Amino acid sequence: MSGLLPSLESIENFAKGTIATAAGLGTVGVGLLFFGQNYLIYPSAFPPGSRTEVPLPIDFGLPYQDPELVTPDGLKLPCYLLLQRKDMSHVEAPEVETREDESDEEFASRRPTILMFHGNGGNVGHRIPLAKVFYVKMRCNVFMLSYRGYGRSEGSPSEKGIQIDAQCALDYVSSHPALSSSPIVLYGQSIGGAVSIDLASRNPHAIRALILENTFLSLPRLVPNAFPILGPFAFLCHQKWDSASKIPLIPRDIPILMLSGVQDEVVPREHMQGLWEIVQKRVSRRSKEVDAEDRTERNGKTVHDIVDRGAHSRFVEFEKGTHNDTCVQQGYWTTVAEFIASLRVRSTSET
Repeated sequence: MSGLLPSLESIENFAKGTIATAAGLGTVGVGLLFFGQNYLIYPSAFPPGSRTEVPLPIDFGLPYQDPELVTPDGLKLPCYLLLQRKDMSHVEAPEVETREDESDEEFASRRPTILMFHGNGGNVGHRIPLAKVFYVKMRCNVFMLSYRGYGRSEGSPSEKGIQIDAQCALDYVSSHPALSSSPIVLYGQSIGGAVSIDLASRNPHAIRALILENTFLSLPRLVPNAFPILGPFAFLCHQKWDSASKIPLIPRDIPILMLSGVQDEVVPREHMQGLWEIVQKRVSRRSKEVDAEDRTERNGKTVHDIVDRGAHSRFVEFEKGTHNDTCVQQGYWTTVAEFIASLRVRSTSET
């Protein structure tokens, strides 16, 4: 696993992009909470060159397709698709069981598909090192969405617009010849976690699981925590991303893995803890037979598990993780890999 983990050096561009969260929100003024807040919440041009310089998967030795989505409102979004193949020896991927008469398309259809939603800075290319772990180590298909107004995608970002983009991506994957029967897992970092929760709440029938990293209860509720002096003016924030109200709409048989950096300087730890409390209530409210929560501490991380008859959700805290480096903390990718593997085991046992 260690050879495939995204090193601090390999995700330099990724970190530069996501650090825009802190830079953007740190400059919010009372007036800008309403006027021009989209430019602060979605700093797609930071770091400089992010709108034109978009790394390609081939730069990291990954074969890929580049589907261009066209949204219902007519915008073109160039995206990346990493489709599994039976023979992945060219990237030294672990072998998995295949049938001799099975085509690459049939093989890909049996593998999980990760639908990636990135944070609010940089572009889709900055997250390729993370996609590589899913693709190579876990043998997952990966679809990387480029939001409107990001990278080379057309348009300007907004909550409503990105919701349209996410739905368009899900519809594409769901209708793809090789992916239509693949279990779909949403992976969202920071604001991408809010995108994932919103999409799952509107398409529970199409989603197998969610993986959420360092996301928030809602943007208006983030303002008082991060900037107490602006608390009284949080109502001016019209970009809501209200995850707290949407998680209860996600059925209990959809497991959720939550990954939280305890030292997160952008999204206070309490937000992930608050979302976890809602996940727990979602389970206990809908089932009378729920196992008690199990809490363990090991190797710099705290693991909270809650299991019911339909799902296994987990909340993991990384003691040294900050907003932009939680994904390189010890145990992060092992936790993710175990979660993905557990989905396959349950899926097999349910059929």
